[in-house]
Amino acid sequence: MPAEPVAPPAVTEDDPGGRTARRLVTVVALAALLPALYRPGLNHKFLDLKIYMSAMDWWRAGHPLYDYVQPDRVQGLLYFTYPPLAGLVLWPFALPRLGVTIAIFTVLTVVGVVVTTRWLVLPLVRRHDLPKLFSVTVAVLLVLAVESTRETITFGQINMLLVVLILGDLLFAVPQGRRWAGVGVGLAAALKLFPGIFVLYLLATRRWRAAVVASVTATLATLLAAAVAPGDSWRFWTHELWATDRVGRTDYTGNQSLFGLLSRITAPDKPSQLPWLLLALLVAGYGLWRAARAARVGDALAGLTLTGLVGGLVSPITWSHHLYWFIPAVVVLIDAALDADPATVEGARRRRWLLVLAVGTGLVIVYGVVTFQDWGVAPARTDDPVDFVVRNAYVLLSLLLLAVLPSRRPAPPAGADAPAGNGH
Repeated sequence: MPAEPVAPPAVTEDDPGGRTARRLVTVVALAALLPALYRPGLNHKFLDLKIYMSAMDWWRAGHPLYDYVQPDRVQGLLYFTYPPLAGLVLWPFALPRLGVTIAIFTVLTVVGVVVTTRWLVLPLVRRHDLPKLFSVTVAVLLVLAVESTRETITFGQINMLLVVLILGDLLFAVPQGRRWAGVGVGLAAALKLFPGIFVLYLLATRRWRAAVVASVTATLATLLAAAVAPGDSWRFWTHELWATDRVGRTDYTGNQSLFGLLSRITAPDKPSQLPWLLLALLVAGYGLWRAARAARVGDALAGLTLTGLVGGLVSPITWSHHLYWFIPAVVVLIDAALDADPATVEGARRRRWLLVLAVGTGLVIVYGVVTFQDWGVAPARTDDPVDFVVRNAYVLLSLLLLAVLPSRRPAPPAGADAPAGNGH
């Protein structure tokens, strides 16, 4: 009697080979998307890094650092606008050939993306028992796809150095009460003014010692720069810091701050200072209040994310490459969505809402506001609702997240190799 034919084993969701193949296809597809996203930014030709290096050459030749200027098609004139400490840090990078310096900055930025993304994602992976390598790999590729990362790399910016300092401080040192907590925030604030908002966050969360350490660190680093370059330091802190005409056109779409939004309404005229100050104070007060509440319930990541969004909104100039803070916002949203109980009507509704917001935020920050749009070189008012939304997408998204970003329950104690993103 002939033997019965044996059917091949069915491929199920639990089939390891099929699961591995799907994950590999996902990773390859995301990696294949990156060149198309980066291609428009190649026109930047590492412009900001070239300005840094040219300014360092100018400075090394004996000229005043803040006299350096070069013309630009969009902004008119571009200057070196960072504090003197940043000049001291950048100085050695002007010694090799420019191509070597570009390679170093690009590699350091990518390493910073990998490290910080791992910090953000590992607590989520552990809490929800997700596949570690696959989750981190996908997250890294998605972070590389975001416009702020693309602009950081293709302009040759130093943003990821600041992010590493801030996240390392506020996710490791501060929640764990380390003696050196605040040093990272202080160094970041001395290198660039934007991170100073995190000193206010430390005060709002009553981390008095860390706030003092951050302030002292920023002061000592600034004094060190003043000892090396007294004339340039005096000039920066007494004059150049307040010269708003040095930072570029505030109405340009790449400036995604409240002041940028108002500037696009009044262009070519500058907006009135008083309404902007009142609006900025209102947003800062509300945002820091929400950040402090998040920190008090144990959600350090939500607290620092809200603070970063506040900083982007209230700064007069917030270029699109400054807005890293949407990335941890997406992590918070996904984590909170996975926490919601889908077995209940309320939990299912909350999960859907948070996932829609996370995906929507991701789509906005990947497409961006400047990569695929030509906004021209002349000031132009936002004169219709669609134009208003498109040109102010990051501002409006920041305001939305400031209002609705959830605070999550504390996580179990994490291992020493990952920060406690959900607080202590």
